[in-house]
Amino acid sequence: MSSALVIGGGAFGTSMASILAQNFDKVYLKIRSKELYNDLLDHVNHKYLPELTLPKNIIPCLMWEEVDDDVSLVVSGLPTKAINDFYRINKLAILKYLEKGVCFVSLTKGIDPETLVLADDILFDIFHLHKEKFAFLSGPSFAKEIVEKQITMVSLASTSRDTLEDVVAKMQTDFFKVLPTYDIKGVLLGGALKNILAIAGGLAEGLGFNHNTRAALITRGIVEMLKFGKVYNARPETFYGLSGMGDLILTTTGDLSRNKTFGRELAKGKSAKEIIEASQHVVEGYKTTQAVHLLSKKYKISTHLFAGIYEILFNGVAPEEMVKKLMSVPIEFE
Repeated sequence: MSSALVIGGGAFGTSMASILAQNFDKVYLKIRSKELYNDLLDHVNHKYLPELTLPKNIIPCLMWEEVDDDVSLVVSGLPTKAINDFYRINKLAILKYLEKGVCFVSLTKGIDPETLVLADDILFDIFHLHKEKFAFLSGPSFAKEIVEKQITMVSLASTSRDTLEDVVAKMQTDFFKVLPTYDIKGVLLGGALKNILAIAGGLAEGLGFNHNTRAALITRGIVEMLKFGKVYNARPETFYGLSGMGDLILTTTGDLSRNKTFGRELAKGKSAKEIIEASQHVVEGYKTTQAVHLLSKKYKISTHLFAGIYEILFNGVAPEEMVKKLMSVPIEFE
């Protein structure tokens, strides 16, 4: 295949470019930073994926004019907070591809805390005439391990079978497997909600809790995730799949999760603001926690874990106190 376009040079966007580089002659990586541009010319991304060498057919670009017209797949690696403004400003550039029948894959994992919408709602609103060309990818996948060609499996959701088949064929490699589904809301909710539980996993680990606690966190976390899924008419089985249970296990057990790292730093007594200001990476779980709190109030969803993380992040409750509070919750029959 000739060329693909990835928008956003963060860790996950860059890792997806490395996947596409296995199947395409050229992969354009659209970025804003001149420093990152110079790095990518040397086939590295020191800021987000240090010590890893990237495929030589990844081509950085700062302007749309640098991208060939023969792009046959567009992938967006932008964080939740960026996609609304970026795609409204650059709508015509994206429409040029959509009107040719090119599929668009979103990697965004999060819920906008101001509008309380997911990535599909934002993109469908902007590109309402081309909904069938959009797909949404999520699942247990650390960017570093993708670039290292570790075997990885993810979920891909779309309303269109043709789009799913097209994207799967273009993204699949001998180490990266893409499993299609029609449950967009389930895939997006799993990818967003697990970030909050990853923060909880980091907090628990930082406080000295171990395997028993982690197992309880994962299983009870899925129960609370399903409550949100019900509101959005998502399929329950999606939450037990790659984008739900799979991603949750990865981010609560693996040491490469930025949300888990954020939780561990909180356990040391640092404030959320202090940690975020010192980080080079977007911590999606922080803003998503705020959004989930508002969604819980709006739809009267009763949660303990998600509510507890909100209290720690936004109301200054000490993690140790929240553990005591969670353990004193009245017992409910399952």
